[in-house]
Amino acid sequence: MSVTNITSDNFHKEVLESEKPVLLDFWAPWCGPCRMFSPTVDSVAEERGDIKVGKINIDENIELANQFGVASIPTLVLVQNGRKKAASVGLRSKKDVLKMLDA
Repeated sequence: MSVTNITSDNFHKEVLESEKPVLLDFWAPWCGPCRMFSPTVDSVAEERGDIKVGKINIDENIELANQFGVASIPTLVLVQNGRKKAASVGLRSKKDVLKMLDA
């Protein structure tokens, strides 16, 4: 499955109304670690059809970053049934991301 660009405009539909758990990747174009982490997130999206993966550019969607208390990026947040289930900050291995999804 491909990665969805999440914005304030589609957040409710794509995340809160999703029947699948949603892994949100909070990032910014100027963030070196975010660019390094992006292929890992993309790989998880391709491998795991049972989840939806969305990327949120914090520069364009600061209100969503604030809503989830994002203080550092990259930050991953797993949302299930409209609620935050898990989160991690910083670079993670693909193995760690998959472990977070299965916890």
